[in-house]
Amino acid sequence: MATDNLRSTELVTRRALKSITMRVTQAALPGAAGLPGQARFPSERLKLAVAYSGGLDSSVLLHLARVFAMDNGLDIIALHVHHGLSEQADEWAMHCAKQASKLGVSFDMRRIEVDAGGGNGVEGAARAGRYAALGDMCRVRRASLLLTAHHQDDQAETVLLQLLRGAGVAGLSGMDDVNPAPDLLGNADLLMGRPMLALSRVALEEFAAARGIVHVDDASNSDPRFARNKLRHLVMPVLQAQFPGFVQRFARTARHARSARQLLIELAQQDFVICAVEDQIDIVKLRALSVARCDNLLRYWFGSRGMRMPSSAWLQEMRGQLFGAKADAQILVSRDDCEIHRHRDRIVITPRHAMRDPDQEPVHFAWDGSQTMDFPGYGGNLKFTRAEQGVDASWLRMQTLTLQWRSGGWRLKLASNRPTRSLKYHYQAAQVPAWDRPRLPLVTVGTRLLYAAGIGMDCHYFGGRQDGGIVLEWEFAPSVLS
Repeated sequence: MATDNLRSTELVTRRALKSITMRVTQAALPGAAGLPGQARFPSERLKLAVAYSGGLDSSVLLHLARVFAMDNGLDIIALHVHHGLSEQADEWAMHCAKQASKLGVSFDMRRIEVDAGGGNGVEGAARAGRYAALGDMCRVRRASLLLTAHHQDDQAETVLLQLLRGAGVAGLSGMDDVNPAPDLLGNADLLMGRPMLALSRVALEEFAAARGIVHVDDASNSDPRFARNKLRHLVMPVLQAQFPGFVQRFARTARHARSARQLLIELAQQDFVICAVEDQIDIVKLRALSVARCDNLLRYWFGSRGMRMPSSAWLQEMRGQLFGAKADAQILVSRDDCEIHRHRDRIVITPRHAMRDPDQEPVHFAWDGSQTMDFPGYGGNLKFTRAEQGVDASWLRMQTLTLQWRSGGWRLKLASNRPTRSLKYHYQAAQVPAWDRPRLPLVTVGTRLLYAAGIGMDCHYFGGRQDGGIVLEWEFAPSVLS
C-alpha cells in the first residue's frame, strides 16, 4: 500500500475521531431518532471503549484509536463479547486479550448466551446480546464513548437493506457517525461513534496488511443464511461490477437523507409547538395539517417519548380512528410499548398499563400506623399521611378496611358544603380519563365508602380534631407505569 494511502487512512480516521470527541464533549447531540438531546460526557477524563471482536475491521480501529487516545491524553479500553456460537470463540477471546496487552490497552470481556427463540433469529439475538453486553461493560468501566468499526461498505449495505425493507428517510440515512442508542445499549449516558464510515473495506485490508495487524477470520461472515452476508457476497459484487463506485454513491445518498431527516425534525419541532398542550396533541390543530406533516409530527412525538417508530400503515389506521370518532368516544389504540387515547379533543400517550385482574379478591386489612402499605395484587400501595382535614388516626386503627375494585352504585361526598355524587360524576369532574378508572381501587369500611383512588376521601369520616387527621392516597407501583 502506498505511503500516501496509509497516511490518508490514518488522517481520515483521526479527523473523524477528533470531530466525534469534540461534538460529544462540547455540544448537544441529535437523539437516536434524530431528536434533540442533551447527552454529554461526565466531567472526568474521557474514556474511549472500542468494540473489539478481533476481526479485521475492529483490529484496525483499535490500532488507530489507541494512537489517537495516546496523542490526546484519553483513556482507552478494548471490549470483547464472547457469544459462544463458534468453536473458535475461546481462541478469539484469547487472541483479543493478547493483542490488547501487546498494545498496552486495557481489556475486558463478557460472555453471553444467545437466545434465538425470541423471533429475531440467531443473527438478531446475537446483535442484541452483543450491544447490551458492550453497553453494560461501558457502564461498569465508566467509558463514555463506544467506538465501533463500521465502514463505508457497511453503510452501503445498511442503505440497501433499508431500501429493500421500504424504509423512509430515517432508514435511508443509514448510520450516524455518532449518536446515543439507549434501547440498544441499555445505557442512556453512553454514545456510540463510528469513525471509519468514510473508509472502504479495501482501504482497511490494505492498511492492516501494510502495518502487520494480526486479526481473526470469522467463518460466519460468509454464511449466506444471514441477510447482510447475502448482500455482501452475492449482491454487492454484482453491483460493483455493473456500477463501479456505487458504495461511495450510496454513502452520499445516506448523507443527503440525513440532511432531509434533519429538515423533517425541524419542521416537526415547529408543528409540535403549535399543536402540543402539556405534552398532549390538540386533535383540532393536528387535523389542520397535511397528512405528511401530521405523520411527521406523530413520529417526532413518539420518538421524543422513547417509543419505537410506527409504520405508515399503522399511522394511517390510528389517524382514521382518532379523527373519525365522535368527540365523546373512548378511543384506545394499543401498541406493545404504549397506549394512545383520545380524551377531550386531545391525543394522549400513556405507558402500557398492566391489565386489571378481574379475579383479584377484595383485601381485608387493618392499618398498622405505617406510612405506606403495599398491595401487589392491585398494582400499587396506599399512603397514609397527616392533613388538616382527615380521619381520626385512633379510629382508623380500629377499623377493618377493605381494598376492592370499583363496581356500580358507589357514591362519595368530598366536602360538607358539596352534595353526595356518584363516582362517575366525580371522575368526570376531576378529568380522570376513562382508561384509568377501572384500575383505581376503593377503600371501604363495612358497606360505606371511605376513599376512592383518583378522587379522594369521603368527608363523612372526617373528625373535628384541631390537629387534623389521616388521609389516604393511592400510588401505582413503578412496574405498572412502565
